Amino acid sequence: MPRKIVVTSALPYANGPIHIGHLVEYLQTDIWVRFQKMCGNECLYFCADDTHGTPIMISARAAGISPEQLIEQMHKEHKADFDRFYIEFDNYYSTHSPENKYFSELIFNRLNKAGSIVTREVEQTYCENCKMSLPDRFVRGTCPRCKAEDQYGDSCEVCSATYQPIDLINPCCSTCRAKPILQISMHYFFKLADYEQQLKDLIAGGHTQKSVANKLDEWFKAGLRDWDISRDGPYFGFKIPGEENKFFYVWLDAPIGYMASAKNYCDKNNIDFDNLWPGTNSAGASSSEYELYHFIGKDIMYFHALFFPAMLIGAGFRTADKLFVHGFLTVNGEKMSKSRGTFIKASTYVKHLSPEYLRYYYASKLTDSIEDIDLRIEDFINKTNSNLVGKFANLASRSGPMLTKKLDGRLGQLDDRGTELINKLTAAKDRIIEDYENLKFASAVRTIISLADEANRYVEQNKPWVTIKTDLEKTRTTLTAVINAVRILTIYLKPILPKYAEKVEKFLNVDKLSFEDLDTVLENHKINDFERLVERIDEEQVNAMIEESKETQNPQPTAADPAEPFKPECTIEDFAKIDLRIAKVIKAEAVEGADKLLRLDLDVGGPEKSVLAAIATAYKPEELTGKIVVYFANLKPRQMRFGLSEGMILAAGTGGKDIFMLSADTGVKPGQKVL
Repeated sequence: MPRKIVVTSALPYANGPIHIGHLVEYLQTDIWVRFQKMCGNECLYFCADDTHGTPIMISARAAGISPEQLIEQMHKEHKADFDRFYIEFDNYYSTHSPENKYFSELIFNRLNKAGSIVTREVEQTYCENCKMSLPDRFVRGTCPRCKAEDQYGDSCEVCSATYQPIDLINPCCSTCRAKPILQISMHYFFKLADYEQQLKDLIAGGHTQKSVANKLDEWFKAGLRDWDISRDGPYFGFKIPGEENKFFYVWLDAPIGYMASAKNYCDKNNIDFDNLWPGTNSAGASSSEYELYHFIGKDIMYFHALFFPAMLIGAGFRTADKLFVHGFLTVNGEKMSKSRGTFIKASTYVKHLSPEYLRYYYASKLTDSIEDIDLRIEDFINKTNSNLVGKFANLASRSGPMLTKKLDGRLGQLDDRGTELINKLTAAKDRIIEDYENLKFASAVRTIISLADEANRYVEQNKPWVTIKTDLEKTRTTLTAVINAVRILTIYLKPILPKYAEKVEKFLNVDKLSFEDLDTVLENHKINDFERLVERIDEEQVNAMIEESKETQNPQPTAADPAEPFKPECTIEDFAKIDLRIAKVIKAEAVEGADKLLRLDLDVGGPEKSVLAAIATAYKPEELTGKIVVYFANLKPRQMRFGLSEGMILAAGTGGKDIFMLSADTGVKPGQKVL
């Protein structure tokens, strides 16, 4: 019987573009979903934009638009990026939706009724400069456990510890770098420990990989703590029922977005949602025709392996059958970097290279483990050219034109040697299907490559380019085997290379291929004219992509090169709008992940300001403390990847070490006007 399956990927945050690191997860999921559909199973793939939280609110404010406008814009951009990489969702939705509001309130109310929600006063971080309470990710400081510096307010990226923002050592506001104060506020908490045994039973039943289970065991031993599920306004999200200025923490309603996306799809397609994602009986059991799987990155397994299933259990909903956790992406053995050009946006990639190159390369690296995968640029080029072009497409390009030009494009029948080749290729079917099913894509690719080598050896041994001159029918027989080999290999590759497979299907003059078609043979069949299936990668294409991805927008611009044309003229009225003030550098520090940037905290005669300045190639942070500089005070703040830049300091030069600060004379006071 065909299986019925529901699949989700983690929701991308609607605060920035999709990049090649994100694509690891969505391509892994899409390949698995396509594989299931090729096996004849019904497989529904749901996802959505994660749209709530303070970062969305601040980014919208900096852009001068409403949060609703921002998330609508990002939804279009995200969906366009996914489409470019042939990622096919059955429904791509938004957490800012009536369905998500309904389920969030329903689950909260059920948990509250069950006694799993409590309220108590808490000390929370508040930035007097920004005039708002600070969410976890807007507080940075030193990890209280391992002492790693510059960690977020909810978890440490070094030792994976989880904590509250007030637990940080030397905390600061990540937006303005001011030291936050503590305020007392009443918050709602979810009693996670109430569900410890159910969670342990779930994990013991094979809910996720062994390495993930081991990590979860560490958290169990440390003790499950109550989870703060509320945030004070201003906040972009859903209000907690009965409250006016308290909102659900984004991590409460984000995973519920899976249910909302599924519900939206069901309503549009007349499907019973209660069958797809049913409730549970008094014993906690649930029956459904559908299997349910979540794909996530290892950085969010705490939320998906503990909080979300505990909420579902407490609210009487089914949990996923399995949680598939993957690692991160590195490029050339290092974290992605804007300065090195390896922080590559999806939209930038497709300007230069075929999306199927990346689909294939990731598949050749992905396993069922949570280990990181490394994209090595040289290996990426070589593997694409050697395997996609040299092994797979080469089989079709050597046989197709010869058949259509010399043999009327018609296949013959297999002889014994051809049958032997085809049997070798089809004998790998069960092994490849098992590898796909178990997310061992790299193993499947290795097997497919070895089969392509077998087919190419067959061509070399039978030399159709020689026999075409003396024995047309012998050549037809040889090429019939080769074309059938192309067809089989394409079936195996189709979950990874859907557009490549479409081209082959058109060339072979066949319907859409599935794994079921491995049991048939093409004989006495007319094919179409051959068209090129894939192009070689030129190293210059990759270099151009990397160059375009390098950090080009300097938050602290220097004077234009004299050889460049002048910008459009401005009037004296335009110039009069500029407010230049004296400022004193209180603190200067490097910005992690940005080779050119320094973060400067400035005394400007009032509330401190924080600016990002592209002067790291010319100045060391310790050289700048106490320095008097000229500050562009009324420049509109700009939300950047590395934080908010509240203005600009004046500098000039040609770049590199030749950047010179425009300093003021000593004796002047911070805040004094220059213009």
